[in-house]
Amino acid sequence: ARPGRAGAVVKADAYGLGAVPVSKALWQAGCRAFFVAFPQEGAELAAHLPDAEIFVFNCIDDTGLAACRDLGLIPVLNSTTETGWWLKHAAKPAALMIDTGMNRLGLTEAEALICAGHYSPRLVLSHLACSDEPDHAMNTAQTQSFQRVVSAFAHSESSLANSGGHFHEPVSGLSRPGIALYGGAPVNDAANPMRPVATLEARITQIRRASAGETVSYGATQMLARDSLIAVAAIGYADGYPRAASASGVPLRADGSPGGTGFINGRRVPILGRVTMDAVLFDVTDCTDAKPGDWIELFGKNIPLDEAASVAGTISYEMLTALGRRIERCFLS
Repeated sequence: ARPGRAGAVVKADAYGLGAVPVSKALWQAGCRAFFVAFPQEGAELAAHLPDAEIFVFNCIDDTGLAACRDLGLIPVLNSTTETGWWLKHAAKPAALMIDTGMNRLGLTEAEALICAGHYSPRLVLSHLACSDEPDHAMNTAQTQSFQRVVSAFAHSESSLANSGGHFHEPVSGLSRPGIALYGGAPVNDAANPMRPVATLEARITQIRRASAGETVSYGATQMLARDSLIAVAAIGYADGYPRAASASGVPLRADGSPGGTGFINGRRVPILGRVTMDAVLFDVTDCTDAKPGDWIELFGKNIPLDEAASVAGTISYEMLTALGRRIERCFLS
């Protein structure tokens, strides 16, 4: 992020990994600005990091704005209505979101330029819609729009670069890495420069023998082509591991593409049949040393997060944020 400084997007419980322990680690690494989605997320974080700058992307209504004011959080104002309320009811710093083409949240460029004559926010920010595609024309158009606005707020810090923006835009001001902090690929169709951060593992509860011609899991959608050893792993879609990763019996496999895989004892092993609520079946016929109690990796060092997500027809963001409450979070320092 040099010559700027990096903040950290820790909304959605730090993308499913645990906002408090993750933010504490980032604080120890030198991060001082954190971004959350809603006031209640900011309140939880402020209780543990009272000296941090905590920006709240969406206050929703006047009650949320009042909560930010009372808790010392920094709201991101997304409309002229919110800006007017804040100027009337709070004499505290705030940030101003500019919509430069995403059409999601924020003041239009014209509204922002009018506001520039009346208000000096703590931070002026916008969000790149296509930062994971460096050559997309939207990146240039949004950057130019943002620069026109920023030039009118000479005394405000600016923030544009999200994860992908670090790798194709000159970074200045305060950047906002999100998925890159958690090991996800920030740019499409390129080698992932980020190291793995999160590993998802499940315990093997049982090893079963089944004969060629038998079927596995719900719907009997997959018939075994050989005598097989089946490992039953204690995880399922109730834990956020997607049913769409099934080897068969789901729309995503209609084209014959393979389902997800696990990694155990030095070997990749394929999922068998449908992922169920509390169990996933793996073919460990070629991994005869697998036994109950062993851990099987579903993504991590050996199965990249983005690969596991792609096989399930989704993205790394959803793969992480979907992780359920039954999954124990273990943090390594």
